[in-house]
Amino acid sequence: MLVAPSILSADFGNLANEVKAICEAGCDLVHVDVMDGHFVPNLTIGPVVVSAVAKATTKPLDIHLMVENNSFFVDLFAPLKPGYISFHIEEEKHPHRLIQKIRSLGIKPALTLNPHTPPEAIEFLLGDIDMVLLMSVNPGFGGQKFIPSVIERAKRLKALIKKHNPSCLIEIDGGVNDQNLNQLREAGVDIVVAGSYVFGHQAGYKAAIDSLK
Repeated sequence: MLVAPSILSADFGNLANEVKAICEAGCDLVHVDVMDGHFVPNLTIGPVVVSAVAKATTKPLDIHLMVENNSFFVDLFAPLKPGYISFHIEEEKHPHRLIQKIRSLGIKPALTLNPHTPPEAIEFLLGDIDMVLLMSVNPGFGGQKFIPSVIERAKRLKALIKKHNPSCLIEIDGGVNDQNLNQLREAGVDIVVAGSYVFGHQAGYKAAIDSLK
């Protein structure tokens, strides 16, 4: 299992050291939640802060856009050369065009699905992307309770991926912990995003990441 701690739960007054700490603790990606206050009722960080994160990290950035104007935000963050940029299928009118744009910038494109969106909605885009991010909470805030139906959605998505693009990864975001991890693994999940679980773990970041791995 790959682990992508979400910096949304980090101490922003000490952000560079927090990013270095999770990298040293063995994370695989650094998950960055970008919210615009329109697509979701929250406002997070822009390219100035993410640039600081990019300088501090030794692992690829995994940028999750929760925004209305996806193409505009792709242009903002592309110069930071993240490993992945994911955007919500519910918001994008021309997803295939945006996928091509992200890949042309040397970044791996990914699609995100809200809790109500069936995996079948993106079946004919799976051959063009490197990852699918399934939301296991409603997007917009950290620390929410895990929505169990994501297990079934992950299984259905895994079947579609085997058919269309076996190298495509499945990532889960929201309420992940050591209690639901085995179910996610058995459903075919490759990457878990964990914010409050990692940054709030009593035994420290390494213990939290190790328990997920």
